[in-house]
Amino acid sequence: MSKLKKHKFIFIVGGVLSGVGKGVTTASLGTIFKAKGFSVTALKIDPYVNVDAGTMNPIEHGEVFVTDDGDETDQDMGNYERFLDTDLYSSNYMTTGRVYLSVIENERAMKYKGKCVEVVPHVPEEVIRRITSATKEKDADITLIEVGGTLGEYQNLIFLEAARMMKMRNPNDIATVLVSYLPVPSHLGEMKTKPTQYASRTLNTAGLQADIIVARGSMELDKPRSEKLAVFCGVPRENCISAPDVSSIYEIPIRMENQDIGNKLLKALKIKSVKTNLIEWKSFVKKIENSKKEIKIAIVGKYFGTGKFTLSDSYISVIEAIKHASWYSNVKPVLTWVDSEEFSAQGGSASGGEIQKKVHDKLKDFDGVIVPGGFGTRGVEGIINAIQFVRENKIPYLGLCYGMQLASIEFVRNVLGKKKANTVEVDPKTTEPVIHINPNQKSNVKNHRYGGTMRLGAYDCALRHDTKVFEAYKQDIISERHRHRYEFNNDYRDEMDKAGLEVVGVNPESGLVEIVELKNHPFFVGTQFHPEFKSRPMKPHPLFREFVKAVIK
Repeated sequence: MSKLKKHKFIFIVGGVLSGVGKGVTTASLGTIFKAKGFSVTALKIDPYVNVDAGTMNPIEHGEVFVTDDGDETDQDMGNYERFLDTDLYSSNYMTTGRVYLSVIENERAMKYKGKCVEVVPHVPEEVIRRITSATKEKDADITLIEVGGTLGEYQNLIFLEAARMMKMRNPNDIATVLVSYLPVPSHLGEMKTKPTQYASRTLNTAGLQADIIVARGSMELDKPRSEKLAVFCGVPRENCISAPDVSSIYEIPIRMENQDIGNKLLKALKIKSVKTNLIEWKSFVKKIENSKKEIKIAIVGKYFGTGKFTLSDSYISVIEAIKHASWYSNVKPVLTWVDSEEFSAQGGSASGGEIQKKVHDKLKDFDGVIVPGGFGTRGVEGIINAIQFVRENKIPYLGLCYGMQLASIEFVRNVLGKKKANTVEVDPKTTEPVIHINPNQKSNVKNHRYGGTMRLGAYDCALRHDTKVFEAYKQDIISERHRHRYEFNNDYRDEMDKAGLEVVGVNPESGLVEIVELKNHPFFVGTQFHPEFKSRPMKPHPLFREFVKAVIK
């Protein structure tokens, strides 16, 4: 229930570079305000013309996070859900494309009653409508709005204008947080404030003034630098919050609240100071610090490379789910990214024996292996070779979405002896289509309707008793989130069941296969859904929790 008489709004914007930490700052502020007893919700604004994140390349944009109601959103929505321990929906996410699409559809429907529709004010008005709608939906005291990208980017102007218009109408109800990077050039050895000064000036040109500056950097913000920010950015020195790099993002709410950021923002919103109760959160962070024993987990996939760099953001929810489950059992996960193309015969240049040796040498020392979701043909044969190795050598395995599909193909090929077994996604003409396209999806693919047309969002799954997954969940029906277009072909179900890879979870309405589990193995589970989306810091997902327990054994 709402604690305040009026809804309050905080805009979080970024300076200098993207990826500076706006998402975890927003999530951390949410944690702090919840710990003060306020009801909180968060929105992410993506400045892309894409209608949703579903058609964005994960190497460029990072993970696509799926909500219960089937929206394909930015990965920061996952941080909000994890930190706030709540479910968010499509109303909490918007893109430039989504906003413009609504404006154009409204114009076509004569909802502007014959007016000349303009970028300003009509587009910012649609942004404001979406913000207030999401606020009312959650009856939130405080709504946090993260504007993606950085200040000065042309596509962000309509969102900054929306913030300015809201501030103009209700000056006491809007606050602005600037998250900006303060570099320490190696040849100078000194933290520089000038880039943030430029960011602050750019914010001013949009008609907004930062109430708080979160100073991101490799080290603590010192007094001389905070004094410079105060003078040149027009922010009280005490409102310049030091945000150095940390070993765990879950430390951030505590570090920020140690500087009283919550009450400083409440003051900007004309609300009295409120005590913060972060006892449970502090206990959780202490548990992280005390988890010393290491477990080695390989993540075998293909969305890793971007030039000379590894983009782990492609699987951020998987990473966090592993961490949550590991800390629950007081162990520290050491994750290694394994590019499955290492295990593929490049143009037939490597023999089967050579590939098997590569797989053995690479994976033999790991305590567990995870194959996350993915699409397309690249690296698939390498993943199948890796799955064969962990199945035969009884290494704990968790396959997510594509990881479940490829585990089924590997089993049908190497245990049932059907060497042509494949997915029609890789080989449309395969004579053994273990994974085929959902009949409802055929017309979408045929007509090139890709955006927002996959099997998306939460679906029920009925669990079979006397299985590891039932022991994990301890309930008959579960609900999990999906994002896929291809399904397990039930023609192979009976034969696969009898041979030992059993179907232990199905959708009760459609009969679609949701979970497979291998008999006589420490832990070998594949899920058609994405359990990682529902893991929370202090409530690890049951399947990840049991996978980690098997890894420890």
